[in-house]
Amino acid sequence: MLETRFRITTPGRFLSFAVIPAVTTSVTTAVTTLAAAVTAIAFAASTAWAAAPTAYVTSEKAGVGVIDLDQMSLTKTFPVGADGPRGLSLNRDGSRLLVANKNTGDMAVIDTASGEVVQRVKIGKNPEYVRVHNGYAYVTYEPGEEGGPPPANGASADNGKPGAADDDASKPPAEIAIVDMKTWHVIRSVTSGHETEGIEFSRDGKSMLVTNEGDDTISVYQARTGASLRTVKLAAGGRPRGIRLSPDGKVYIVTLESLSKFVVVDSHTFEVLKTVDTKLGPYGVAFGPNGKRLFVAAARDKTVQVFDGHSYEHIADVPVGQRCWHFSFTPDGTKLLVACGRSDSVYVLDAQNYQPIKQIGELPLAWGIVTYPPSDGSIESH
Repeated sequence: MLETRFRITTPGRFLSFAVIPAVTTSVTTAVTTLAAAVTAIAFAASTAWAAAPTAYVTSEKAGVGVIDLDQMSLTKTFPVGADGPRGLSLNRDGSRLLVANKNTGDMAVIDTASGEVVQRVKIGKNPEYVRVHNGYAYVTYEPGEEGGPPPANGASADNGKPGAADDDASKPPAEIAIVDMKTWHVIRSVTSGHETEGIEFSRDGKSMLVTNEGDDTISVYQARTGASLRTVKLAAGGRPRGIRLSPDGKVYIVTLESLSKFVVVDSHTFEVLKTVDTKLGPYGVAFGPNGKRLFVAAARDKTVQVFDGHSYEHIADVPVGQRCWHFSFTPDGTKLLVACGRSDSVYVLDAQNYQPIKQIGELPLAWGIVTYPPSDGSIESH
């Protein structure tokens, strides 16, 4: 009897199976039987993957930590630690993890099934932030910066002092490398402001926005070409860092680290509509999965703050660890994962009542965190 063997691969696992069709009266019937079997197994494979959600955490001293979100435990570490990994992002199917490495000036492409680095893309000095969008990776880097770990209090290298933009003016501006994910080549590099931090995209995907910490601006570009569209000036000495588009696409939220505030910016006119006080040193910002709550990581006050997602009224303060810059919700939206670099841990919180659940350690200088399946957070948004 004819036996046909198949192998289906999903991120992090594979299924191998055999299909032995019964005696058939025609080739058509046999093909139909095989097609049905392949469909059923593929569905089972995707279901098996969906049942094991994963978080990836960059640790500047250890590599990329892999957290099993069912068990809430660190299961392995991808060994890129000597490279000083910081920003990270996943491709659409979760099979490739893209990581910016400050020490080697490149972006590593990691096979998430094996943990192996399968490609390195040369970026430039001090690459930091990575976002994947429509088949391209956008990577910020800073030719004029020296790099190195930030101060222990969670502030920027200038300790968050207003007026630091004056010191940055003589340095070369930051750049944004645009990488074609089909060829893994940098197709162009875009000149930005000084100390470019967060990256966000417009609702229609046509525009890219970046915050420039060193000169208190938001730069707006055509996402595909990198052509400059406009520069938005924010409060002097504010040092804008995190940026997130609201779920309805009407406003951007931008955190001002040195002024301990966030601003609400109209997504069409770029007018500042509202300014809201926060605790010290806000950086990462994201809306919760249903958009009803806004979360802000106030790093220097070791707090995640919760605001109403529409009125921006303050709701709660949640104590966390030291230098907590980035966070992500779990794919089911029930938990909040906060990467706290100077505490060498990920703090796990209940996303409804904000109570602590546990700490996941052994992640020295944890920097950023994303999940697969994709979820909302301060680096990725969906």
